[in-house]
Amino acid sequence: MRKFIDAHIHIDKYNQEEQEEILTEMRAKNIDGLIAVSMDYKSAKRNLALAKKYQKIYPAIGYHPEQVLPTDKEIETLFHLIHLHKNDIVAIGEVGLPHYLRRENPRVQIEPYIELLELFIKDAARLHKPVALHAVYDDARVVCDLLEKHSIKKAHFHWFKGDQMTINRMIRNGYFISITPDIIYKKRTEQLVRDYPLSQMMVETDGPWPFEGPYQDQMTHPKMLHDVIRKISEVKGKHLETVYKSILANTRGFYFEY
Repeated sequence: MRKFIDAHIHIDKYNQEEQEEILTEMRAKNIDGLIAVSMDYKSAKRNLALAKKYQKIYPAIGYHPEQVLPTDKEIETLFHLIHLHKNDIVAIGEVGLPHYLRRENPRVQIEPYIELLELFIKDAARLHKPVALHAVYDDARVVCDLLEKHSIKKAHFHWFKGDQMTINRMIRNGYFISITPDIIYKKRTEQLVRDYPLSQMMVETDGPWPFEGPYQDQMTHPKMLHDVIRKISEVKGKHLETVYKSILANTRGFYFEY
């Protein structure tokens, strides 16, 4: 069976009708699961509720960095939720550093975000959980420093964009990346697939984030990842069945085997 798991999706950000469309089509579309990352406390609560209602939703709890920093009370509440549901979540995420926020507002200070990220990374180490990361371009170097400092091995850089030196460092450290539908129309993503080992690769939508090219004006649906896997097979020059098996095994091993 040509199955896969969407390794990074904001399922709670879809409206109810869209959620039901995705969730009722999962079996027919060979979607074996959704790693449901969270934006904040409220997002995490929604994902936990969805996971109770639907099989194959696997929640992660974190605080997305492309927003205003949480208050101390909000941080405390979020970490309490993580520990309360440590047996219900598969990862700490989405966490990371605010690249786009700082690009829009250069006055945003990075240091408090680094401090918050380190708290999440330390908690992941204590709980033996993987980390789902938002760390693009130069931020990935800083995040690698933190991961190495705390001996984190299970790090997933979603929708990664970075330089070749950082790519090589991530490969050496055994970190994973996930490939989105933009590989269909972006040469840079295609090159990343050439450079990165298939054994450290997953696939994701980051839905409901919209895509361009052949997906223009379409609702982002995990079924798009069949196209992604076919493209990875083409770029890597590997048999399609081999790529499906590898991607599925990688995702299961990363998120479900501690």
